[in-house]
Amino acid sequence: MLQHLNKTVAAGCPEPSYDCGLCPRLHDFREEWRKKEPLWYNGPVKPFFPIGGANSTRLLIVGLAPGLRGANRTGRPFTGDYAGNLLYSTLKKYGFARGIFEARPDDSLELIDTTIVNAVRCVPPENKPTGAEINKCRQFFAPLLHSLPKLTAVVTLGSIAHQSTIRALGAKLALHPFGHGKITEIGNIRIFPSYHCSRYNTNTGRLTELMFHEIFSAVHDYLGKN
Repeated sequence: MLQHLNKTVAAGCPEPSYDCGLCPRLHDFREEWRKKEPLWYNGPVKPFFPIGGANSTRLLIVGLAPGLRGANRTGRPFTGDYAGNLLYSTLKKYGFARGIFEARPDDSLELIDTTIVNAVRCVPPENKPTGAEINKCRQFFAPLLHSLPKLTAVVTLGSIAHQSTIRALGAKLALHPFGHGKITEIGNIRIFPSYHCSRYNTNTGRLTELMFHEIFSAVHDYLGKN
């Protein structure tokens, strides 16, 4: 079994156990894959924190859930599938990461003032968590959002991650609808919604590399002023 190498935790934040059974469907799906691939991580994926620790986080990136052959396999968000290639190259371009991304959790990649987390910690069948599963997992996601003292910006990747973020911050979805590049603010946090950096979205042209870079360019400029 692969172990998540990033041991930093945010103070006071609960983490699901490796054998978390709060969502029976997700638990059973994980158990199936533990039997099929016993050397994979196959557990709730923890946040990937910056080199300065959780409390240095200024930017939070929120994905939907671990990819089956990505984070579910490697134990680190966006590591092991196409989405990570685009995400981490973009983070390096705008100074939010350094080192070499080799799509494995023991590479030399380090995050700078940035934390990456999934709204749902466990891999769902067909990459589609149910509403109940999203809501259940918010008990781990919401405390993180409220425990990062320097958090100023959030990038939400896709509509489900965006909606869960809005709910975790205690705001109304109607006042903060999802739309690529449709920036909104809740309290002192500015939210930058983006289409998810999945292979499907880039192959269909829904999200181009330029569009994705524009999101992080805006984040970079915003943080530079705050």
